[in-house]
Amino acid sequence: MRSSAITFLSSPLLSLPASRCMIVSMSDRSKNRRPLQKGRNPSTEAIQTVQALKRANKDHRSLDQVFHSKFNRLLKLDMVAVLRELLRQNECLLALKVFEDIRKEYWYKPQVSLYAEMITVLATNGLFEHVELLHSYLKAERGLNHELEGFNALLKTLISFNLTKLAMECYYLMKEIGCEPDKTSFKILITGLESNGETGPSAMVRQDAQMYYGECLEFLEEEEEIMVSK
Repeated sequence: MRSSAITFLSSPLLSLPASRCMIVSMSDRSKNRRPLQKGRNPSTEAIQTVQALKRANKDHRSLDQVFHSKFNRLLKLDMVAVLRELLRQNECLLALKVFEDIRKEYWYKPQVSLYAEMITVLATNGLFEHVELLHSYLKAERGLNHELEGFNALLKTLISFNLTKLAMECYYLMKEIGCEPDKTSFKILITGLESNGETGPSAMVRQDAQMYYGECLEFLEEEEEIMVSK
């Protein structure tokens, strides 16, 4: 069908549903990340697969059959479209299972912004054990790009939900892969850690920030909303 062709030609990233907590909408325009982008609308095959997965979700055997007969036969963009549609519908556990299957595909390339989107949805739905699981997947990934925008969105989400331990692990991961934090990174961490009473980690991050920007961290006093552009 013509709509299937359109799916492969253009691909704005997912905008997550609004909720009472901070929601991060990500946009990664890197040309190298096309495999993880989606089309304007899910294809018919992707929609049918979402519906089949939801129907089979209560029966483990039926769910495995749907994965084998429908999901695993989709094209890669349709697989990602299924993931994002499940996230949009807050079908968090199904989305996590879909993502675990996607990670096994030969074409899969890890993308921090995608992790940020998923972790935001899971945290918004109170699934903090699964947030930790997904965060462990991120730390185990190889070949992460220096997605500063994605890392900042992830830091913002983790701090917003008072997941300071994971936020610090994310910060260490940035440094480990050579993704240098910017003023936004430091502002998210320092102000967030201090507001949560985490004076020790905050002092350490502040010291790192001073190595980049000098003793007077004037940007910490700036009254500007830290947002990730859509």
